[in-house]
Amino acid sequence: MTAPAETIKIIRYGLESFAEIRPTLVALYAEVYADQLADPFFSVERFEQRLEGYASRPGWEAVVAYDGGEAAGYAFASTLPAGSAWWAGMLEPLPEGYAAEDGKRTLALFELMVRQPWRGTGLAHRIHEELLAGRPEERVTLLVEPTHPKVKALYECWGYSNVGDQQPFPDAPVYATMVRPLRSG
Repeated sequence: MTAPAETIKIIRYGLESFAEIRPTLVALYAEVYADQLADPFFSVERFEQRLEGYASRPGWEAVVAYDGGEAAGYAFASTLPAGSAWWAGMLEPLPEGYAAEDGKRTLALFELMVRQPWRGTGLAHRIHEELLAGRPEERVTLLVEPTHPKVKALYECWGYSNVGDQQPFPDAPVYATMVRPLRSG
């Protein structure tokens, strides 16, 4: 199923399409995280709770890559609102003003995943860049588990820098917090 790039169609969805694509997002999550679902933090139920919260934020968008009629991967993100708690779990303080959010400054990339048959094909990068294309924010941030050094290195190749570690929820792993500029601000 490592289809040529020209057979992949990437579709952008806004909040108005959330109910339509929600089952696809949940099903792919369950497949990609199958070996971690016993951990309460990674359970499908907790993912669905987080997904509902993310989709309630302004600027929420998702892109889904399809190979024929089959979903191969996706990413979704939203703008951090003014006073966002995104930076609250940082283990070390950030420079003055770095975490100040005004509802326009930062896009949070919550999930980027590709199903096994399409991994190693460059599809993750295509999905990522499609999601970021045309976004008005100054920067994008994401979290990555430091126990996945290849994934972290991939994000670094895509222009992200590690700004520190955080634990966003008490039962969550500690994540590397990464940021990439989207435009000059």
